[in-house]
Amino acid sequence: MKVPLMDLRAQYLSLQEEINDAVRRVLEGGRYILGPNVEALEEEVADYCGTKYAVGVASGTDALVLSLDALGIGPGDEVITTSYSFFATAEAISRVGARPVFVDIDKDTYNLDVSRIEEKITKHTKAILPVHLFGQMALMDKIMEIAQKHGLVVIEDACQAIGSSYRGRRAGSWGNTGCFSFFPTKNLGGYGDGGMITTNDYELAKRLRRLRAHGSQRKYYNETIGYNSRLDELQAAILRVKLRYLDLWNEARREKAWRYNNLLRGLGLKLPYVVQDTVHVYHLYVVAHRARGEIIHALQHKGVACGIYYPVPLHLQDAYKSLHSNPSLPMAERASEETFAIPLFPEKTESQQDYVVEQLGKILQTLEK
Repeated sequence: MKVPLMDLRAQYLSLQEEINDAVRRVLEGGRYILGPNVEALEEEVADYCGTKYAVGVASGTDALVLSLDALGIGPGDEVITTSYSFFATAEAISRVGARPVFVDIDKDTYNLDVSRIEEKITKHTKAILPVHLFGQMALMDKIMEIAQKHGLVVIEDACQAIGSSYRGRRAGSWGNTGCFSFFPTKNLGGYGDGGMITTNDYELAKRLRRLRAHGSQRKYYNETIGYNSRLDELQAAILRVKLRYLDLWNEARREKAWRYNNLLRGLGLKLPYVVQDTVHVYHLYVVAHRARGEIIHALQHKGVACGIYYPVPLHLQDAYKSLHSNPSLPMAERASEETFAIPLFPEKTESQQDYVVEQLGKILQTLEK
């Protein structure tokens, strides 16, 4: 049996008629950039996340860059963030001329270790950028408390966590902005790149709308230097269809994750840890084992796809070797050596899941001998 890490085709086939109809209406309407579907999706995402405003942009990376820019983060500033994330998290900070300051992660959740934030704050610190990794939110109450104490802004990297919540509030509703990606593999994914920024600040939303369109509110009248970062109508129309199913898909992910937990318990893997008062949406189901390489090789030989997220922590990437104080971050470094994702997606069948568990069990049993 072959089991993919995720199956985007299966999801499309389940919505084929609705998706095709939405695309057809856009093509027949002749509006392809910042049209009525983008406006409607912005309202729908804001309502879904519990914020007043949402601004569609071209990607999750752009959501981070524009948020930093709109909040006045630039050269000479420092932004505290995690070292265990996709490169875009730190790249966005560097792209606006600021300096990422890496903090180690919690050993159980792999999210930013909030107990290590304050020791990194200096007179140059302007923001905290937590990542809600793998679909579970960081401890935003504690992060917001630290930010308010030190006069810092907070930008949530929620690119993997749309629909997740912590203490009754959804991802993207805690910080000054929340940043989302609609990359095809995300829980709410388009058929190309796309992103969204949420906020409760009216003036900030206005700045973000200017920045995404070359610094302009009116065509050919440019108030500032901006970007070309607009969510297109086709993606917005597709995402509006898929948003209606997001909660059902996230619930299916949780059910399959809980089933994995029950079937894999006691086999020697480190399983996902869920914080109390958290609704995890399992963008990825990530386990850990010191013999990761052997396990992945054996699983792939049996037709089971795996993914390593992430093999090199950000503070050890070549792009950041020039930082004068690259720290030793043992938890992030260990996670990068031991963690891997196994197949989990809403359409995955029980027989596929049973096969993954069966093969894992055999491999782990062999390793113990």
